[in-house]
Amino acid sequence: MSNFNHMIKPSDCPARIYGWYVFWSAIVILGLFLGLWQWERANDKRELMAMRDAAPTLEEPTETPMEGGRVILRGDYLEQYTLYLDNRIANGRLGVAVLTPLRDAYGQLWLIQRGFIETGASRAPPSAPTPEGVVEVSGEWQDTHGEGQLFGVNQEGVRLQQMSLEPWEASLGPFSHDGWLHAEHGAGVFTPWWEANVMPPSRHLGYAVQWWGLALAALVVMLLGGQRLIRDYRVRQ
Repeated sequence: MSNFNHMIKPSDCPARIYGWYVFWSAIVILGLFLGLWQWERANDKRELMAMRDAAPTLEEPTETPMEGGRVILRGDYLEQYTLYLDNRIANGRLGVAVLTPLRDAYGQLWLIQRGFIETGASRAPPSAPTPEGVVEVSGEWQDTHGEGQLFGVNQEGVRLQQMSLEPWEASLGPFSHDGWLHAEHGAGVFTPWWEANVMPPSRHLGYAVQWWGLALAALVVMLLGGQRLIRDYRVRQ
């Protein structure tokens, strides 16, 4: 390694050797960068989990709840506007999630994800009973996030391919808050199936170590392979 600086002088190294160092240097830098990115994501997940744990339980709130917070709502289901989130699985069974708007005593419009009902492979329009009158439901609040990739239209009859507030807004107007309640208890609530998709910080730390290991391995290959290329080049001179 002591003659490394001498080995990469322009007078000694043809384009092939420079290309070798450039390629493996890029791999080393990429591994370091991705490792740091995963390390930062681990810190972000720690903060997110701490926020979720500290989120207060809100009863009939008039402001948007905190992501992951527990919320208790009272109001009337708008049964005629029920739609169904397609292709959900709970306990190995295929079905749909029931989505029904709820109007509370303050006139606020909320979207309630009421849980899972089994449909099997049938493509017949699903249906679920909805209680009348004032109901109380509670569960976890989830903010809207950027929608994932969607192939085709979102709504097919009463079925939706992904969660969105848009299918109701043409007829009911905008919802009061950008998100929905994943109901776990209360009237008209079926089998809970949803869980927050929060990867633990330890997983990101593991990825960081893997990327840094790749960077170290690439550095070793770059140095040892570069030495051999230069030695072979000199032998041929």
